[in-house]
Amino acid sequence: QVQLVESGGGLVQAGGSLRLSCAASGRTFGSSTMGWFRQAPGKEREFVASINWSLRTRYTDSVKGRFTISRDNAKNTVSLQMDSLKPEDTAAYYCALSVRGGLPTVANLYDYWGQGTQVTVSS
Repeated sequence: QVQLVESGGGLVQAGGSLRLSCAASGRTFGSSTMGWFRQAPGKEREFVASINWSLRTRYTDSVKGRFTISRDNAKNTVSLQMDSLKPEDTAAYYCALSVRGGLPTVANLYDYWGQGTQVTVSS
């Protein structure tokens, strides 16, 4: 079984930065794809970024150049560095793990999920 625990959310002013972290337990971390999704109130959960075992990455267009996903397989962690934050980035952010290959952007292709951490960006 895999457990994912996010941390690092909070309140920040527009233009500021936050770093989210996700700690994973279980044996499949090193070979898995890790992703970050977010969900704002009244909206569907949306893909933000993903990184696979070979450190290939994918980002949704709205965060390219502002967010950076990284992973440390020795520590079983994945991080999301968020810079130049905008009010529209406000959402609950979820860490997810996919045992499939590639860099999926669809939520139902991820097998395990964290509980989420809130990010609020004030204008």
